[in-house]
Amino acid sequence: MSEHQSLLFLLQVLLLLGLARGCGEVMRRWGYPALIGEMLVGITLGPTLFGRLFPETQQALFPADPLQRTMLETVSWFGVLFLLLETGLEVDLSAAWRQRGPALKVGIIGVLLPLVFGFVLSVGLLPDHYLADPAQRVTFALFLSTTMAISTIAVLARVLRELDLLKSDLGLLTLCGYAVNDVLAWVVFSVLLALTTQAAVTMGSIMFFLLATLVFTAGCLTLGRRAVGHTIDLLTQSLPQQPGAILTFVCCLGLFCGVVTQWIGLNALFGFFLAGIMAGEARALSERTRQIISQMVHALFVPLYFAGVGLQLDFFTNFDLVLVLFVVTVSVVGKFVGAWVGVLGTELSRADRLSVAIAFTPGGMTEIILAKVALEYQIFTAPVFVAIVIAGLTAALLMGPWLAWSIRRRQQVTIAELVLRRAVIPQLHGTTRQAVIAELCQAVAEHENMPDREVLIAAVRAREELMGTGIGDGVAIPHARLDGLTKPVLTFGRSPQGI
Repeated sequence: MSEHQSLLFLLQVLLLLGLARGCGEVMRRWGYPALIGEMLVGITLGPTLFGRLFPETQQALFPADPLQRTMLETVSWFGVLFLLLETGLEVDLSAAWRQRGPALKVGIIGVLLPLVFGFVLSVGLLPDHYLADPAQRVTFALFLSTTMAISTIAVLARVLRELDLLKSDLGLLTLCGYAVNDVLAWVVFSVLLALTTQAAVTMGSIMFFLLATLVFTAGCLTLGRRAVGHTIDLLTQSLPQQPGAILTFVCCLGLFCGVVTQWIGLNALFGFFLAGIMAGEARALSERTRQIISQMVHALFVPLYFAGVGLQLDFFTNFDLVLVLFVVTVSVVGKFVGAWVGVLGTELSRADRLSVAIAFTPGGMTEIILAKVALEYQIFTAPVFVAIVIAGLTAALLMGPWLAWSIRRRQQVTIAELVLRRAVIPQLHGTTRQAVIAELCQAVAEHENMPDREVLIAAVRAREELMGTGIGDGVAIPHARLDGLTKPVLTFGRSPQGI
């Protein structure tokens, strides 16, 4: 590597990182996902705009030199690996398992129904010129339908937080369903990719691959979670003043799982995703450490990756309106209907079922990552990739306002009418969550037609174990659903000393 190549590499990183972060923050302040700003920077600096207007300057900054491209792509590749690690940290499989029925139902149907829907339409409707190899139509349709079926938990979490729904029952069910959705979709995609790209496929190699995939995935999600949790607990106790040690361990765990999955034949992305799930389940992993990992990934790696994606293709040349409309429609409608069917039969109201179905529509960054991998393996053509990128950005852009509209359709209530006057405690004596919940439940139980104190405590504590109800600013809203109540009732307590 020459000095000129080193200089050019640093200049490329400076331009992409600085502009992508800046545009991402502007989009975030306007209420849109930062992903849109990051992608627009790459599209602007790439052959789509800058290359059209100033082709010589664009080639000087981003030459076609293989070594130069490899250097930038390596940094971008680490970005997407650690993005999958951070995505895994947000997946709470324990909560999903405690939810069992509803979460499994909406998660599984929310993947399988749009996958089947997309596969049938892709096989039957798309002309041959959209395919890299018309003889591989079934393979292409499987990859396209899987890509269109996956949802993005990061976009959902941001929107739920902005709408103050993250710790609600609606938010809990949606996030748990997403956890199942993410794991299932990544397993399907990784298995398809491995079976498609193997040089020589025999019955023996297929059996080894499937068995190794099953054993490693099951091991990570069972024994692996306990082992990782125990290790993080030991590190926290032995090195309480060095949170960096836990950060190093989590990163090394991602690299180890990436090595194993790559050796098995799965993509390393799946290994980092599993590593994130295992680390995220550790109770000793503090919120501060989680925030450090998230900020590191989203401040450095993610902007470089998505700006690099926009840099590689001419979006004008590869734009096909018919294909874009097809992908957007099939992706959004398939995931909406799949999630709607998945929540049928649950205790959710009709308005809440609509909100859950809307929440499952964005593909966003995960959809783009899968499409990028398929493009690199020449399973997707450039027009198909561009259509998926536009579909992912469109769904991520529309989901926030659409979900906010569905929330506004819920029945309006006056909070004051629901508060039990004799259950307002201006000064709580408890100093722990359990003690305060017991104190509040005691105040409610003293009213007529209210359940017994122990019944209330058990129900509220069980809900609190699924997902903590602290919403920030020193406020928590512990709650539970109880049979026999004709309307919601509220109690209020203030703790001057804090919990």
